[in-house]
Amino acid sequence: MDVRLKITFVLPPDQLVGGIRVAAEYAERLYRRGHDVLVVQPQHRSPTWRDVARSIKNGCGWPARRGEGPSYFDALTVPRVVLNHEGPVTALDVPEGDIVVATWWETAEWVWSLPMSKGAKVHFMQDYETWSNQSARVDATCALPIPKIVIAHWVENLLKEKFQQTPLALVPNSVDTSKFTAPPRGKQRTPTVGLTYSTMHSKGTDISLEAVKIARERVGDLKLVAFGSVKPWSQLPLPENTTYHERVPDAELPGIYASCDAWLFGTRREGFGLPLLEAMACRTPAIGAPAGAAPELLRQGGGWLVPADSPAAMAEAIVRLCEMSDEAWRCMSDMAYATAHRYTWDDAADRFETALRQATLMETVAGDSAYQGAA
Repeated sequence: MDVRLKITFVLPPDQLVGGIRVAAEYAERLYRRGHDVLVVQPQHRSPTWRDVARSIKNGCGWPARRGEGPSYFDALTVPRVVLNHEGPVTALDVPEGDIVVATWWETAEWVWSLPMSKGAKVHFMQDYETWSNQSARVDATCALPIPKIVIAHWVENLLKEKFQQTPLALVPNSVDTSKFTAPPRGKQRTPTVGLTYSTMHSKGTDISLEAVKIARERVGDLKLVAFGSVKPWSQLPLPENTTYHERVPDAELPGIYASCDAWLFGTRREGFGLPLLEAMACRTPAIGAPAGAAPELLRQGGGWLVPADSPAAMAEAIVRLCEMSDEAWRCMSDMAYATAHRYTWDDAADRFETALRQATLMETVAGDSAYQGAA
């Protein structure tokens, strides 16, 4: 019988982002498998006066303290502690255990400083987070001798080529296909495309919005559906005939995806691109730039890859899709569904659990000196 593990996931402050969704999914599934799992998160920092000024300048008003509203943990049963202080997470906040998992670059700093009594250290590396404007610190965490679990081939290649490290495991993301699913359907009566709205330049929302603008020159009634965790900024306005959903509960997302004929993925940099897979699971074909896992996913069918940073190419793909026959679109929709449902969270959790067990064995063989942090 496999030994029950005591596992702590150290997450950044709570918000509706893909990295937290994925970490929450693994924590919940490992907990349901009988492991002793705890999620630890610090508080969000309070907005600075610079944050306030930027928010007001961008037309978003006084910024609310982040972390308020829906959470990916709302429907989960895994134990979670939201600390009464901002980061860093320290030894006082983490119980003794077998495994402690960092989930992004700053949490890797925190985990590295923990004593080995807290568990063997693992860095669940979901992206190369240089977009955080902390490139030197990000690189320093990538170089740490902590075993790493990665989610896409490009992250695996980056670690090998830039940091001369081979990941402990490559475990691609999945989606909960009991939630993200939709029955077979035809094209929408009004041509409709969707996107995830983000003000981060790396996410390429501006590319997708420009593509919609160009496509409307030929598809005049093209409708746009979008969702995001922030209010739209004045510098990145949504066009007319857009339905926008802010801070959407999980239960509403499948309906949003299924209301579209295509999901746009114009991102410049991406760890994986979970909305792409969620949309495909809901039978919505994708039009995506070659970032994150898009090349692997779309190579299997269910959408088209377009060149990076090319609104014109994306617009052409939108028009092409709008002009498809209903029969041809249904075929592409079915291929998207099949691709997304080919690999489940149970499959991913098996591989993730195996990697964690391997990390505990590595610690036993190598001894504390191999993974000992600063503390």
